[in-house]
Amino acid sequence: MGFHCKDFKEGKCQGQKVVDGETMPLVLQPPEPDKGDIDSLMSALKRNKDWFEQMIIKNSAVLLRGFDVKKAEDFNDIVEAVGWDDIRYVGPAPRTHIYKRVWTANEGPLSQFIYYHHEMVLINEYPKKVVLFCEIPPPEGGQTPFVPSFKVTERMLEEFPEAVEEIDRKGLKYRFTALSKNDKSSMRGRGWEDAFGTSDKAEAERRAKALGMDVEWLPNGGATTIIGPRWLTKVFDGRKGRRMWFNTLVGMHGKEQSSALMADGTEIPENFVKRCEEIIEEESIQFEWEKGDVLFLDNLALLHGRRPSLPPRKVLVATCK
Repeated sequence: MGFHCKDFKEGKCQGQKVVDGETMPLVLQPPEPDKGDIDSLMSALKRNKDWFEQMIIKNSAVLLRGFDVKKAEDFNDIVEAVGWDDIRYVGPAPRTHIYKRVWTANEGPLSQFIYYHHEMVLINEYPKKVVLFCEIPPPEGGQTPFVPSFKVTERMLEEFPEAVEEIDRKGLKYRFTALSKNDKSSMRGRGWEDAFGTSDKAEAERRAKALGMDVEWLPNGGATTIIGPRWLTKVFDGRKGRRMWFNTLVGMHGKEQSSALMADGTEIPENFVKRCEEIIEEESIQFEWEKGDVLFLDNLALLHGRRPSLPPRKVLVATCK
């Protein structure tokens, strides 16, 4: 299935890679200079819904560039035009609701690197699409790099075949500790009350259970959530049987607030985690944000992160089923 759509023309961006025959990200631009207004974009998306979704699954990332997308309301219209249901964000990142389906991306300090992850990978119901809009591009840094997840599995299987299969068989168990209230000085500073939408511990436990988590209460009012067993790799329909590195092992292993072990309590070798971190970085795709960019990520196929940035930087997000 090649590129056939009269409502868009294919563009290029710096940092693009061809991975296994697919261009990541696929850049879609207005077909004519005068077709970049928001109304033309809206009708193009509505006319080509199925095709557009196929492009996201085929290329894993699609970047709309050169359209006149100015503000959260425009972005919300785009998200609603493609017609996928909303899914509420659950996780450690501090975020603020902006408008309808639109939230700020992680509000943790811009100086910190947000490690590569599949969005809400530990929750029973995770989004299939993550959509990002660049309202204010950073003067330096602040990229949202992403990684084709199946490449990580391929390379880890080449180097650690037995360990990969053992962890996949046993599953992973994660622990994560949160304070009671939000702490915006940390990129993982969301308090459990905000995360679970309640300050009632019994209700928080019920909500945690529904998401597939257990909770232990700490003397300081904080909480530790225990999640697992969870998968190391996962295969999703329509993605060439690729085995995705669908976990947050590197991001949570041996950190101050979190840990990751095999589900039976076996430690994961340090060199396995270290090498995985190097491979993820080597396979990453970096592109520079431009004002008005809208990036669609297939959350089942890509890990994504955030590079440290000079201010100001304003990237908004919507998560979809």
